[in-house]
Amino acid sequence: MDKNIGFVSFRIAGTDGVSLEIAKWAKVLEGMGNTCYYLAGEVDTDPACSMQEDCLHFQFPATRELYQQCFSRVARPRELTDSLHHWRDIYKDILFKFVKKFNIDVLVPQNAITIPLNVSLGMAITEFIAETNIPTIAHHHDFFWERKRFLTNCVWDYINSCYPPHLTSVHHVVINTSGQNQLALRTGCSSTLIPNVMDFENAPPGIDDYNHDIRQALGIDEDELLILQPTRVVQRKGIEHALEMVARLKRKAVFVISHASGDEGFEYEQRVRDYADMLGVHSIFVDEIIQDKRGTTKDGRKIYTLEDIYPHADFVTYPSLIEGFGNAFLETLWFRKPILVNNYSIYSTDIKPKGFKVVEIDDFITSDTIRQVEHLLDNPDIVKEMTDTNYRLGLEYYSYRTVEQKLRTILGNFFGRISACT
Repeated sequence: MDKNIGFVSFRIAGTDGVSLEIAKWAKVLEGMGNTCYYLAGEVDTDPACSMQEDCLHFQFPATRELYQQCFSRVARPRELTDSLHHWRDIYKDILFKFVKKFNIDVLVPQNAITIPLNVSLGMAITEFIAETNIPTIAHHHDFFWERKRFLTNCVWDYINSCYPPHLTSVHHVVINTSGQNQLALRTGCSSTLIPNVMDFENAPPGIDDYNHDIRQALGIDEDELLILQPTRVVQRKGIEHALEMVARLKRKAVFVISHASGDEGFEYEQRVRDYADMLGVHSIFVDEIIQDKRGTTKDGRKIYTLEDIYPHADFVTYPSLIEGFGNAFLETLWFRKPILVNNYSIYSTDIKPKGFKVVEIDDFITSDTIRQVEHLLDNPDIVKEMTDTNYRLGLEYYSYRTVEQKLRTILGNFFGRISACT
């Protein structure tokens, strides 16, 4: 199969969940013999196969202004309608340019017609698909109805028609069964379930000459535990629970938070900092030196990746309240680390039934939680048995092979039977 696949999103760069899944899909699709191209407001892919159009990004000034107007009122001024259509036309021209430049055969919007961070872009993609009938795989990560900040708005007409659109050439893909059920219930659209995945067919990177000094770089002594929170600092990550766990362990430990606050403000980060101080937990925010690529900061410090820090972690915390799926959970399985997980809804319905061995909480830390964590910290043989089991289950349910099988079927529906790779 030799098709040109065109990914479209707000941002295809860094370590956010959507960008990570795009990279995984691209690796699988290219392994099937296809060629991938990228269009976004921010891209870090090869310039030879990419188009960066700043206005597509949700942080582009005009986009931010329109977003604030759309989701702060219930009646839409005519001027706002005119502005939305003005930008829709601009984005549609960009889409035509992208498809023509790279001779795109299949369009893959990634969350761009799922969550209305850029309403005009969703309108443009919908109209472009309707006008061209281009085969489209709409990959949905976070539906608008899952976020209360989108429920007060003056653009229901556009949301109902574009998020996502009900078009004959669109094949919808969701990452969890709840999304699949709600999509069908709300729109009548059927979909294929493709969960987030990791490269379980291959072992993760370990400690090497570059990252061997990461504890020293972070100021963590050899006799201190490194407790890793491998997420952004946003409210739905429930980081207070992890801080309470560390405080109640009463062991020498450093709580490491890998990512910055991102696009959801900094108030919660300050809340986490204050709470850590109140509990007496030594917490460090390392987003300045944990990036998506190795390198050097302006003041000469080494920049590491998240894959550099995982091998050094003694324990991972993932007490999220809401997740579309759970990239950090899969990463932890891949690196064979013990993990604390909150029983968030998608974990409860889609992941937990597979039989993974974790320390589980239900929205709060108990004395039994602490006993379980201490037992694991004191018994590395039990940790090895647990993490080996988790890796095996990850390979069975969440490997790249899962994505390949599903995408091969979808592309086969568009273009006819596709032979398996040898």
